[in-house]
Amino acid sequence: MLWFLTCVAALIGGYVIYGAFVEKVFGINEKRQTPAHTKQDGVDYVPMSTKKVYLVQLLNIAGVGPIFGPIMGALYGPAAMLWIVLGCIFAGAVHDYFSGMLSVRNGGASVPSITGRYLGNGAKHFMNLFAIVLLLLVGVVFVSAPAGMITNLINDQTDWTVSMGTMVGIIFAYYILATIVPVDKIIGRFYPLFGALLIFMSVGLMTAIAFSSEHTIMSDFAVSDMFSNLNPKDMPLWPALFITIACGAISGFHATQSPLMARCMENEKNGRFVFFGAMIGEGIIALIWCAIALSFFGSLDSLQDAVANGGPGNVVYTASFGLLGVFGGIIAFLGVVILPITSGDTAFRSSRLILAEYFNVEQKSLRNRLLMAAPLFIIGGILTQVDFGIIWRYFGFANQTTAVMMLWTASAYLLRHNKLHWITTIPASFMTSVCVTFILNNSTLGFGLPMVTSTIVGVVFALAVATYVIKVSKGKGETDLADEEKPQVVTKTA
Repeated sequence: MLWFLTCVAALIGGYVIYGAFVEKVFGINEKRQTPAHTKQDGVDYVPMSTKKVYLVQLLNIAGVGPIFGPIMGALYGPAAMLWIVLGCIFAGAVHDYFSGMLSVRNGGASVPSITGRYLGNGAKHFMNLFAIVLLLLVGVVFVSAPAGMITNLINDQTDWTVSMGTMVGIIFAYYILATIVPVDKIIGRFYPLFGALLIFMSVGLMTAIAFSSEHTIMSDFAVSDMFSNLNPKDMPLWPALFITIACGAISGFHATQSPLMARCMENEKNGRFVFFGAMIGEGIIALIWCAIALSFFGSLDSLQDAVANGGPGNVVYTASFGLLGVFGGIIAFLGVVILPITSGDTAFRSSRLILAEYFNVEQKSLRNRLLMAAPLFIIGGILTQVDFGIIWRYFGFANQTTAVMMLWTASAYLLRHNKLHWITTIPASFMTSVCVTFILNNSTLGFGLPMVTSTIVGVVFALAVATYVIKVSKGKGETDLADEEKPQVVTKTA
């Protein structure tokens, strides 16, 4: 219990101390009007209150990743929590802050356009392709996962019988609606309520296991276990843990979501709470589910059996009903189901906006929104027929590679403005080495090279990229797009 509470305290301290430092390095301007005011269109650019924007941001970024990832990461032991804390504070929250604030400074631009401005057109085209692929994979994962969970819940807890295909169709229909209607009609109106439910569910489960007579939080682990690899199948911790636990530590998917709320945020001073703070909130959710996975089943071998008999979804189902009973279990389980659904629809929405930005197609008219969204849903529907495990593996790698690109973009921005770039360059270098090592070593997705060789190449490649970005970006002294216009005083703040 002490290790869990220490980790939570560290995340909160990270927000207060390091979040304030990152904000100071970036340099906010409370008098500059945000895109929510300068580009207000009633569809995607809509001013919303800070509390509402925060809760929507939290739901947008928190799919099944901060639940499924930490459950799978828990198989390595309590060391997974150490990565969640360090990754969340020094990589994930910084990544989310810059992806949101650079969008604000660039008129609400999507991540490919931001990358193109600071890293060049080659990077822009790469990010356009990679972001669309990632978002489609996210959309498919966040159709299949909740569809399977809802199907199991209905078939196990009621006299009704529903097929997986039916649930996929229902969720897809909702995604189409949420993707094309104005952001404040569904997402802005209902998601803050869902965000509150998410927080309530997470705290409720943690409270239940804390006061349970049958389960004691992480009681069987020694201090040395916090820094050890305890995987029951002897799977190597490096670099797999840093791919397995993405959401909750660092996730490139968030870079595609932050611009959605950058278009709705009323003042730059709210950025630390909305972007940095939402990531810290997701980190706490990840810690809760990692602790539940490490505690509820009694041992890592039993956790491995639970995962083998139904994946992380089975762990969520078993723990929810085991800790809270039938009624509480249903509420908690539905709280988990809401997560992927509220991220899946915004994944497709982000895809629509990225395509529209790339092809310069205005999105105020319903016809144009449908034109951009239709091919995305057709491809997504086809991908739902692919095995979920395969989609999830590719999602993990694509996710972290996108995060790498966003961090290097932030480094280029800071270098061009003669600011302290190491706050993004260090995590960018680390995650670059993780991704390169993983793809070189992994025999299923990559090249199957020996671990030592893969790691050396990964580290050298990361250092080479860092050298290149520093060389071509340092001291260019560019202004932000918003700085090219006369700053205007904000008339409405949250």
